[in-house]
Amino acid sequence: MNILGKINLQKIISLLRSAAFKPLVIILALLVIFIYQYFASVSNLNNKIGDLRNRNSSLETKIKNINNELTELKNQDQYKINEDLKNNIKNIENSYKSALESYKKILDLRVQKAKTADLENQFAKVLNYLSTLNYSSASADLKLLSENIKKVEDSLVVVQTTSFTDAPVSNSPPGSGFSQQKVSTEKGEFLVSIVAADLNSTHVIVDTASDGDCRDNCPVLPLATYIARSGGFAGINGSYFCPADYPSCAGKVNSFDTLLMNKNKVYFNSDNNVYSSVPLVYFTGNSMGVRGRSSDWGRDTGVDSVIAMQTLLVSGGNPTGAVGGKGAKTFIGARGSTVYIGIVYNATFQEAGFALKALGIENALNLDQGGSTALWYGGYKAGPGRNLPNAVILVRK
Repeated sequence: MNILGKINLQKIISLLRSAAFKPLVIILALLVIFIYQYFASVSNLNNKIGDLRNRNSSLETKIKNINNELTELKNQDQYKINEDLKNNIKNIENSYKSALESYKKILDLRVQKAKTADLENQFAKVLNYLSTLNYSSASADLKLLSENIKKVEDSLVVVQTTSFTDAPVSNSPPGSGFSQQKVSTEKGEFLVSIVAADLNSTHVIVDTASDGDCRDNCPVLPLATYIARSGGFAGINGSYFCPADYPSCAGKVNSFDTLLMNKNKVYFNSDNNVYSSVPLVYFTGNSMGVRGRSSDWGRDTGVDSVIAMQTLLVSGGNPTGAVGGKGAKTFIGARGSTVYIGIVYNATFQEAGFALKALGIENALNLDQGGSTALWYGGYKAGPGRNLPNAVILVRK
């Protein structure tokens, strides 16, 4: 713009008025307009950039102030108190869960006639630490208690499987009747107690101590009683239930919440299993059927029995890879028209699945375990364990 100011505009205008310069007048006019608009745009852009810089500086100042306020808040006593409270609550929850699981295991060992006096004394010490909010000592003693529980569980396995000393190594299940054998798998060798029966001549029924749904203080019976009153020749404990000796079972003593149809064609827990993902097996004619989810099953009373439980050990001839700790895993399964009930000792769910696969079992459902473990064939082969709210019974047709 300053350059234009130095030019003699009068001379330029005089020249441009001549006819020869009229086209040039138009071109120059357009050029002047373009130059003016260009410098005006640049000036406007510079103003906007400056404004944005001012805004950004203001925003940075605000962010810095907020960070300072947050730092100040974190340093306040109330914030620290809340954090300490959250940590205390977390410690209480973790310690309580760990203590409860340990106590359940002690109770299961007691039911199985294991010596638990030392474990109970250790547990009392843990409770004393928890009562004084000494979580670090409680945590250390809970870890030690867990290790000692495992030692007692391992010794119990030795006692339970003493009769297996001369058991043959065989991956062939019995054609019928009872067998104790060692099964070789890629996961190791496992001791198995197993009963086999032909479904062409055997009914598989589920018997219950109550006549219908029960939510608390439910009746229970020994496995032997179920066998006798149903006229059975073999049987095994049924689905998981809440035993009276578990503190967490207050208000739901001896109840179970999975789907089941008993020998009288009565369905249990039907309403609360409409959307259940718990698998089930059912028996009809000379075969066993499987449903991966209880919600996929109607309420058919034309079958012989239905029982649901978590988890499937074998599905379609393959282990399901279910996760769980070692222990005696009870099961009910089938291959073709042969039904099997039994126990895989000292195995995880996955290992039990591999053992049953090695035996050629196509599908198998895990049943309750621990202190509820019981297997009958002409007498107790395992157990008797706790009294049960339900049991699976094999009856001659």
